[in-house]
Amino acid sequence: MKLVCSQLELNSALQLVSRAVATRPTHPVLANVLMTADAGTNRLSLTGFDLNLGIQTSFTASVEISGAITLPAKLFVEIVSRLSSDSPISLFTDEIGDQLELKSLSGSYQMRGMSADEFPELPLVENGFALKVNASSLLKGLRGTLFSSSSDEAKQLLTGVHLTFNGHLMEAAATDGHRLAILSLEEALISESINAEPEQQLAVTLPSRSLREVERLISSWKEDDPISIFYDSGQVVFLADDQVLTSRTLEGNYPNYRQLLPDQFLHNIEIDRRLFISALERIAVLADQHNNVVKISLTSNDDLMKITTDAQDVGSGSESIPAIYQGDSFEIAFNVRYVLEGLKVIDSSKVNLACNAPTTPAVISPIDDENGFTYLVMPVQIRA
Repeated sequence: MKLVCSQLELNSALQLVSRAVATRPTHPVLANVLMTADAGTNRLSLTGFDLNLGIQTSFTASVEISGAITLPAKLFVEIVSRLSSDSPISLFTDEIGDQLELKSLSGSYQMRGMSADEFPELPLVENGFALKVNASSLLKGLRGTLFSSSSDEAKQLLTGVHLTFNGHLMEAAATDGHRLAILSLEEALISESINAEPEQQLAVTLPSRSLREVERLISSWKEDDPISIFYDSGQVVFLADDQVLTSRTLEGNYPNYRQLLPDQFLHNIEIDRRLFISALERIAVLADQHNNVVKISLTSNDDLMKITTDAQDVGSGSESIPAIYQGDSFEIAFNVRYVLEGLKVIDSSKVNLACNAPTTPAVISPIDDENGFTYLVMPVQIRA
């Protein structure tokens, strides 16, 4: 291998693919990134793959001799990131292909690598589903649900986001057992080519870790180019421009989350979203000192909603904000962090807080918003 490339492009590519490098590799080569140079296309490709998540990207380089090598990701990133962006980088490998020499204007470095033959191939999807999705729609779906997935690995399926593609509709859902976020988007699919039964929808649950990388990739793009999604045999591939991301699916039947939503509500409270967030953030300073619980109270024929917290041995706090409410006096308590996280992904200026009883699920939804977002939160039992 012999080539010259830009430090900026090499550093950017390394930062990207190293996110898929195993932190505790089961095999030494999984701690490396695969670098492949092609003289025919003058492209340099980099790949990180931990057997669950894979990221590959490529960029233009001046390639004199084709070749491939794997290099320790952490060391490679540390060296390249500290080189001057004003100087091009020259890369050479020896005849055996297990040692790389890197040269720039400031100096030269040698790194011992491993043969590219030892690096596992990224999974390819040849059959099954092939979809083309609006990048902005997918980004909205992920931002509106990822925060609600579980971080408890023992909960397996709940550590991911459930994605459903049906016709031109995309629905994303995530729950950790305490709250549930659902976002339905019309016209999310540009096209679909399904090598399966007619009218069959695609429904997969993907690890949140993989989808956070998809979110990060889309956020960095300057244009809203479509994303191709391929699915087959427990593997999903996201393909766009010069970047490829592969992920294993989470196996099992995702919970029927729609049945958790109440059919009707006794109490409906309309609130200004920004005022609600500001009040909760102020009172959370005290709530965080104890158990994160805030109490919401409404009095019959009153146009104010009262938010209180009592942090034992620390202090207490109270906020009141305008609200549109018609009904009997009512009181319910929540984990303030759960409520805040849901409110912050809503675009609408006003939200509706709907509930039945202090011990049954409450639902927060946007008012006059074109996206179908529903956020269910389990209340905290108020002790007398």
